[in-house]
Amino acid sequence: MIISPKIRGFICTTAHPVGCAQAVKEQIDYVTAHKPVAHGPKNVLVIGSSTGYGLASRIVAAFGSGAKTLGVAFERPALDDRTASPGWYNTVAFEKFAHEQGLYAKSINGDAFSDDIKQATIDCIKQDLGQVDLVIYSLASPRRTHPKTGHVFNSTLKPVGETFTNKTVDPIRGEVKEISIEPATPEDIANTTAVMGGEDWEMWIDLLMKEGVLAKGAMTIAYTYIGPEITYPIYTNGTIGLAKRHLHETAMKLSTKLKAIDGMAFLSVNKALVTQASAAIPVVPLYISLLYKIMKAHGTHEGCIEQMYRLFSDKVYATHAKPVLDKDQLLRMDDWEMVDGIQQEVAALWPQVTTENLSALTDIEGYRDDFYRLFGFHFSGVDYEADVAI
Repeated sequence: MIISPKIRGFICTTAHPVGCAQAVKEQIDYVTAHKPVAHGPKNVLVIGSSTGYGLASRIVAAFGSGAKTLGVAFERPALDDRTASPGWYNTVAFEKFAHEQGLYAKSINGDAFSDDIKQATIDCIKQDLGQVDLVIYSLASPRRTHPKTGHVFNSTLKPVGETFTNKTVDPIRGEVKEISIEPATPEDIANTTAVMGGEDWEMWIDLLMKEGVLAKGAMTIAYTYIGPEITYPIYTNGTIGLAKRHLHETAMKLSTKLKAIDGMAFLSVNKALVTQASAAIPVVPLYISLLYKIMKAHGTHEGCIEQMYRLFSDKVYATHAKPVLDKDQLLRMDDWEMVDGIQQEVAALWPQVTTENLSALTDIEGYRDDFYRLFGFHFSGVDYEADVAI
């Protein structure tokens, strides 16, 4: 069939298999064009491996360090005239390119929150790898079914304490508008923390340790975001931010547990980028559009793959010493984003942005392009008029 992007709200309901493969190839090409990651991991488990930072982490581990990688993701295959999800196509492409280079790569498709998928993953590690020395936790799900109680938790994007009003942008239509969001209830906060906090990460690490599949000195890294004051009410001080604080507390708890095998747990604070998750957060798309324009002008803009290559090569595996952390024991990949000069420029432009001057003051085209590329569209060299098998 001929596949075109179909936008509904902040997601695209179609994905292009050839474009998704091109996205994976471009990321692999970036990694292989740089020097190998010295002292990098050898056996890697990536939980949430099919898109965004999780996929980029898997690519860097495999093609930058020669690591064997096992990925866990919950993606939708194609059905009748409905395309598969982009993560499905990304995973197929990754495995193909990895196998062509003689790299071990397997993927488990299912709910990473469930006990069954955890056990299937452990069985695969025991059979194929023995142990893993790095566990990346990069889940970005809007809901979670608790494996013990069966209770379904749904996360929310809400401020805490009072109604939040600010401007945002519809990046597809190019419309700047004001948005007001009512504050979260205590139940909203608890549910969001249950989905996006650290409980499931801790369950994974506890089980991996119990089953003896974590190597001596193994590390585990989860991903988070802090951002500027402009986004604090809806992110850092909102329901998501409270969940991420729980994730940080979990990292410290896991580090204590992992001392038994000389292991460590960390949070990496990553840069604001266009992802399927960030596209859903009010205010953030406008902030990213401004940030892109300013950081590109300064020559410091990075996408997922550039971030993850720098995380592995400069922060985590730069030497045989411990990873490079800040005073709060965080890996700071947002260091270039949060430079005072960059943030001052964003703050100065923020009140000036309107629908009429959006294209002049921001990189809304860059945002829009990155959004479409998440689903395999807007890649040069891909014939989008061609009939392709889904």
